[in-house]
Amino acid sequence: MIINILFVIFVGMAWGITVGAGYVAFLTVFGIIPRLTQLTKTVSKIHAYEWAAVLGAFVGTIAFLQQPTFSLPAVLLTVLGLADGIYVGMIAAALTEVLDVFPLLAKRIGIDDRLLVLMMALVFGKIFGSLFHWMYFVP
Repeated sequence: MIINILFVIFVGMAWGITVGAGYVAFLTVFGIIPRLTQLTKTVSKIHAYEWAAVLGAFVGTIAFLQQPTFSLPAVLLTVLGLADGIYVGMIAAALTEVLDVFPLLAKRIGIDDRLLVLMMALVFGKIFGSLFHWMYFVP
């Protein structure tokens, strides 16, 4: 019994370290936070971005482990969901900007001069896909 508990603790810690190392590598190797501050022209607030990433990871971990339940009004949940979506979108945009994904894709499929059209197609596809999912598949 004790050996099973110790094994589960060991595996949990190992995966936690692996995921944490991947998160840190994502933020540091790709320079996500500095690039995000450059794109938004808020370089003076880089420490706030860094602390937001650290505190977000910490609070997210605690929330995942504790599974809290909140009784919040729908308006506040809408605002929180919107803020969450903006955060995820900004991180995804920063990653694609750093890796030059879209210019390479546009060059490969031969629409170099229509990069804005490609970006808008992706944005609207994501928006309509999310709305479709939430309207038809979420009770």
